[in-house]
Amino acid sequence: MEENTQEKRSDLMVGKKIMYVHGFGSSGASGSARGIRILLPKATVIAPDLPVHPAEAMDLLHRICDTEKPDMIIGSSMGGMYTEMLYGFDRLLVNPAFQIADTMAEHNMMGRIEFSNPRQDGAKDFLVNKALQNEFREVSSHCFEGVNDEERNRVFALYGIHDELVHTFDLFSAHYSHAIRFKGAHFLNDHALVHCVLPIVQWIDDRQEGRERPILYISLDHTLRKDNEPMPTAVKAFQKLSAVYDTYILASVPYNHPDAWGEQVRWVEKWLGVAAYNRLILSNHKNLSYGDYLIDAYDTAGASSFMGTHIKFGTDPYKTWEDIMTFFDRLGGQ
Repeated sequence: MEENTQEKRSDLMVGKKIMYVHGFGSSGASGSARGIRILLPKATVIAPDLPVHPAEAMDLLHRICDTEKPDMIIGSSMGGMYTEMLYGFDRLLVNPAFQIADTMAEHNMMGRIEFSNPRQDGAKDFLVNKALQNEFREVSSHCFEGVNDEERNRVFALYGIHDELVHTFDLFSAHYSHAIRFKGAHFLNDHALVHCVLPIVQWIDDRQEGRERPILYISLDHTLRKDNEPMPTAVKAFQKLSAVYDTYILASVPYNHPDAWGEQVRWVEKWLGVAAYNRLILSNHKNLSYGDYLIDAYDTAGASSFMGTHIKFGTDPYKTWEDIMTFFDRLGGQ
């Protein structure tokens, strides 16, 4: 696990319960469940071993929800499919396998399958046949039946751009508002947990707690990037600042630019990742953005009239991103 991550995020989900729902052929002892426990040491992580038969798995998950009342549910792959149907809870789905019966056939997941992680019942393997495949097809056919306006905005889904197993981005997007691509494959690793899962946990925890963080704006051009490439250490700085501040990206563009939004979104998605999701603002009047801090290399487009603190990137004492991070470290989140 990445250095000092536990210390930096130990204020999240304090005293709360998270239920982790594992993927196909796995168990509650998966590496993802262990990683979540490490990253969120003050939360209780419930990670049950799911029955092989999907109807039994859904019954177990509903019973746990009724008794434990988790504050958040995280489901991966098959577990993401199950988690979508646990309505009434804040949820994060990672590469959700809504069409798992088809996925099983397409990727040769039939026959005798060994569990990839130890299970409490000691089982080592299980049989996948046509009957079980049809059971999955029946259960997954009930996905999205409980979607309403409230549910639509409290569920997030992460989709790895290198995932070769699951391709349900468009299906999820047809029902929910927050589908996010991330640099990763089907299975979560430490980097994805830290830089993709944790930002969403933070957003959910902040909303649940009514927590308002100081607002920080960062200009895109000549501050985060130059000549379409990230400024040195800018990406790392953005990730660190986003863990402490309510951080947004401000971009000013020519009025007649035909693809201003699309070009900016693609760059932000590629370089800044999940922490920058839905955080891009196009504005040629930065003084109209209410907030506490603005990091900008120039005084133009209203930056000089910003009502908060204008930190002029590239000038003393803010020559580099290292200088700026020193400034914010001294503020201690204020």
